[in-house]
Amino acid sequence: MTFPRTFAAAALLAALGTAFAAPASAPVTATASAAVPAFDLDADVNRVLKTFDVPGIAIAIVKDGKVVAAKGYGVRKLGEPQPVDGKTLFEVASNSKAFTAAALAMLVDEGKIAWDDPVTKHLPGFQMYDAYVTGAMTVRDLLTHRSGLGLGAGDLLWWPTTSFSTDEIISRLRYIKPATSFRNSYAYDNLLYIAAGKIIAEKDGKPWGDAIRDRILTPLGMDGTTTSQAAMLASADHAAPHSKVNDKAVVVKPIPVPNAVGAVGINTSAEDVARWMTLLLNDGKTADGKQLISAKQLAEMWTEQTPMRIREPKPALAATKPQFSAYGLGFNLRDYKGRKIAMHGGALVGFYSTVLMVPEEKLGIAILTNAENGPAMAALYWRILDQYLNVPASDWIALYAAQEAAAHKEELERQGKERTARAARSSPSLPLASYDGAYEDPWYGKVTIGAEGGKRIMRFARTPDLTGELEHFQHDTFIVRWKERSFNADAYVTFALNPDGSIERMKMAPISAETDFSYDFRDLNFTPVPK
Repeated sequence: MTFPRTFAAAALLAALGTAFAAPASAPVTATASAAVPAFDLDADVNRVLKTFDVPGIAIAIVKDGKVVAAKGYGVRKLGEPQPVDGKTLFEVASNSKAFTAAALAMLVDEGKIAWDDPVTKHLPGFQMYDAYVTGAMTVRDLLTHRSGLGLGAGDLLWWPTTSFSTDEIISRLRYIKPATSFRNSYAYDNLLYIAAGKIIAEKDGKPWGDAIRDRILTPLGMDGTTTSQAAMLASADHAAPHSKVNDKAVVVKPIPVPNAVGAVGINTSAEDVARWMTLLLNDGKTADGKQLISAKQLAEMWTEQTPMRIREPKPALAATKPQFSAYGLGFNLRDYKGRKIAMHGGALVGFYSTVLMVPEEKLGIAILTNAENGPAMAALYWRILDQYLNVPASDWIALYAAQEAAAHKEELERQGKERTARAARSSPSLPLASYDGAYEDPWYGKVTIGAEGGKRIMRFARTPDLTGELEHFQHDTFIVRWKERSFNADAYVTFALNPDGSIERMKMAPISAETDFSYDFRDLNFTPVPK
């Protein structure tokens, strides 16, 4: 997943766990007006924790080859006293994509693959919906979000926890209809990074996680980092996931997604992510001078591959508007105050993260959180960037807090208007029992609707947590309210009828614009399974 709810990766060096202190080469503090508090990392992070209702944050900052900060704030789990520290593990979700891109770059360095090799050369069974795209898709295309698939297409094959294997997920790509023509435009996807991870596993003759450990984690001394959630949970120092339920942060259960490695899978700490960022900012060299990734291939990862539309920010955030925006290989690329930035975000239930680097300044910033709040991270990284780029400071914490509150209020008002405008006195066209049965989508498979304990329950056959009660909304549209309330992904369920009154199809759509796009209900097209 990515924002809202999954983006990038990072890390290397030693002075770990130290409090923020300006190095000898640190920029002069930007002049701030009385309305803008002076930069103070500890004070700023603690203010973010309180302002955005975030339980814990870990921060890593590297500058000129040195670790300036690798420390934690807040708690690992609400209701328990253990603090976040520099070794606390967090899921970083789509920040794993940079590790996948880096491992492929190493394979390119070794001559085992080329960026523009057809995917079918390395995965003979690979198949997209369109035969031309199947043959034309390259290794590079797997990483650049220009396949023609729609935003988050197929994510319900792995999210929330499903019983599909990695191979099944890749195989079902052939059933997902494209949203645009091949290489036409940018649309973020996860499934093709899962396929990229499979290439790494095939070439190295070991699972993706083992390959990443051997190629990257071990050489960098990222000894705490894990490539599975199970291993993270076995660690004595890991953060618990938190989601908003009724607008209040609460502890939620971990959601394992072992079938999506390549797109996600890395769990790391501030100390370890500092090591990763240091490698990338040192032209791919380790601290002892070993060239882990060639400078040529690292430059390729940070070269624009797919243009991205630049959207107009709200007036208060106008200074964050880039002059260019593109996707590279495992990184978003943009500019800020005349400097190029390589960054990414990550999002899974209960965890958000950002990794951001300014190559020209040898500056890296990583923010790991055990909450689901993008504005909290954005407020921090712009604050830190302004400090290090020596530009006039803005009170990004106040600005993002105001924008978040306004956007959430607007969304709640929109939903309220929808409820008010519905035909509340309308009735379903059919007796409720007539909607019961099995329905099948070409790429996901089956869901069922049936009476249980006096309620109508929808169940996704391969996704145990997508189980919820149907309530009538209007006409032949219902709302499914998932039993797992932390998903914040309740959806409309609408039935279309044939002329004879039988059900032709069933479609779904999220109720809230704040629902993560990986709940790609809109892409599902269910038809009744004959009884």
